[in-house]
Amino acid sequence: MTEAEIDHVQALNTGQAGTLPDLLGVRVTHARHGELAAHFDVAPHHMAPNGFLHAASIINLADTACGYGCMISLPKGASGFTTIELKANYLGTARDGRVETQARLRHGGRTTQIWDAETTHAQTGKTIALFRCTQMILYPR
Repeated sequence: MTEAEIDHVQALNTGQAGTLPDLLGVRVTHARHGELAAHFDVAPHHMAPNGFLHAASIINLADTACGYGCMISLPKGASGFTTIELKANYLGTARDGRVETQARLRHGGRTTQIWDAETTHAQTGKTIALFRCTQMILYPR
């Protein structure tokens, strides 16, 4: 990793202290313009009452990865972003191990960004979910 990538990873992991991603154990492992990787280790608080991974745990991981990716990929002059749409297709689950996501910028416009994330079970390599979100880029008034 480059020095800038290391700085992004450290800043994102430190900056999320006390927020939902931190409480759910999300850790960023790679971050540079247009791409970001993160994971969590499956724990009881990630599970639904039926014993399977809760869908919201995957949304938290994928949306966090895409949001953090957007933060470090904002166009010049932008002050922030907000998610305006998201969608997830679930293809599998996990009951233990590590869940990883790879987020990639698919469209980086002046007013919107579109990000895709694929979430997988680290130990089996099986895809758990495919995720897409649209971010509205915000500018100072």
